[in-house]
Amino acid sequence: MTARKRVVVVGGVAGGASCAARLRRLDESAEITVLDRGPYVSFANCGLPYYVGDVIRDEGKLLVATPELFRQRFNIQVRTRHEVRRIDRAARALEVCELTSGSVYRQGYDALVLSPGAAPVRPPLPGIDLPGIFTLRTVPDSRRIREWIESRRARRAVVVGGGFIGLEMAENLVHRGLEVAVVEMAAQLMPALDPEMADYVLRRVRAHTAAVRLGDAVAAFEPDPGGELLVRTREGAALSADLVILAIGVRPETALARDAGLEIGVRGGIRVDEQMRTSDPHIWAVGDAVEVRNFVTGEQELIALAGPANRQGRIAAEVICGRDSRFRGVQGTAVCGFFGMTVAMTGATERSLRRAGRADFSAVYLHPGHHAGYYPGARPIHLKLLFRPSDGRILGAQAVGEEGVERRIDVIAMAMQQSGTVFDLEEAELCYAPQYGAAKDPVNLCGMLAANVARGDVALADWSDLPATDALLLDVREPAEFAAGTLPGAVNLPLGQLRGRLAELPRDREIWVHCGVGQRAYYANRLLAQHGFRVRNLSGGYQTYRAWYPQGAGNEHSGESHDRQSEEHRSAEQGSRR
Repeated sequence: MTARKRVVVVGGVAGGASCAARLRRLDESAEITVLDRGPYVSFANCGLPYYVGDVIRDEGKLLVATPELFRQRFNIQVRTRHEVRRIDRAARALEVCELTSGSVYRQGYDALVLSPGAAPVRPPLPGIDLPGIFTLRTVPDSRRIREWIESRRARRAVVVGGGFIGLEMAENLVHRGLEVAVVEMAAQLMPALDPEMADYVLRRVRAHTAAVRLGDAVAAFEPDPGGELLVRTREGAALSADLVILAIGVRPETALARDAGLEIGVRGGIRVDEQMRTSDPHIWAVGDAVEVRNFVTGEQELIALAGPANRQGRIAAEVICGRDSRFRGVQGTAVCGFFGMTVAMTGATERSLRRAGRADFSAVYLHPGHHAGYYPGARPIHLKLLFRPSDGRILGAQAVGEEGVERRIDVIAMAMQQSGTVFDLEEAELCYAPQYGAAKDPVNLCGMLAANVARGDVALADWSDLPATDALLLDVREPAEFAAGTLPGAVNLPLGQLRGRLAELPRDREIWVHCGVGQRAYYANRLLAQHGFRVRNLSGGYQTYRAWYPQGAGNEHSGESHDRQSEEHRSAEQGSRR
């Protein structure tokens, strides 16, 4: 690098702030300036819902780094409330407005990093600008919501959007004593999940909120004569509220890049290469505003996550300083918690695989306890693993539960980073003590189930084909379990009686086997296959059926039947205790 190379970073928070700090660690001589139009350059935006909910009470705890810290520790000049209005690419200069005074000046650069982030979606609906309708993206946003709740003594709220932010906000508003209704335009909550996994989310949210409206969208907002807001939906509902939270997604902030003639990608984000460089060789872009390659599907995506933004900022800094660093891509590893439930995911979903034109995948489901069943307090983890049967390559995973969920997804995410397979999962050596896990950890179990499929030991039936199949549906649970609820048209033949009653089963028709959560069905599958029957497993058993077809299953087993599930897995742990 030449002496006193001028690097300007536009926007702070995860991507921009990480880039600036990394630049300084790599080059003490560079002149580094960060420009941010907001009042804070680095803050914990993931903590904002919890500040609204009074879980975090000190606003100062949300401020990760101040301009003074950047100056004293890194010799980086940070100018907040400075908005970049235009990029003059030919002159390598910026037109900057100092928002407090309104004065405009030019700022030159040798290397420019754009980290403008994304803005909350605020659709042009009637009444959208009425007082009491909020989005949540910044510290001032959260402060305004808190002040509104306190000054109005708010009692009821409507959250529009049932994704990550919407459900976190619903939980925090309930924590503050408000009655909350959730309106989601999609047919499911948490649209990032596959629908059957989202059913567990719906059950939990409905148990803690006043109402959940799925497949419905807000049509208009009106002032209520009593001083409240009236939220009208397309399906004709009218919901009264003291405040409304809009949590319907974000759009990348690309106006500055577009006006400068930088290339925009197919998803509407700034187009960058593996080194985070834009179509201009002197300009890099990072964070929520850029499109990046999906590590699994190869498609370009917009991913508004702090982890990838941080890594992108570091990579841009390293490339500016002459290193050959490259961004691997994203796999969308994420976690969200609400009402005592944790939802985590990594990699592709069935929806994203099909959108990418991929048909070479299978899914296994399991419902193990988060630790050994004989140790008190084990809670179920509902886990789905997507993989490629031809070679066992892991494609994605989703998990829902109360304890130990994120730990399992983290392990699978790391395996995916190393191009791991289901065979690696079944062989993974993980921590075990009865209060933390099991001798066969849920990660091992999902690897074993998928490896059985990849090796040809088990053939899977697709849950989506259930309504149209002419296969014999065989339930191998005990009669009392069968009587409490089963698949429509299923025949009960308990596993313990199966060997002695093989003559009762057809040989000219496929048999689809299921049990409670999957283990007894696996035993039955192996038995039947070796006796020449054409047999497939319905992975995850009746527990998974309830998630796929909640209307058909009813609420027979709303308590999750966890004691019975633990019993099914307990035999694997005997003789293997620490």
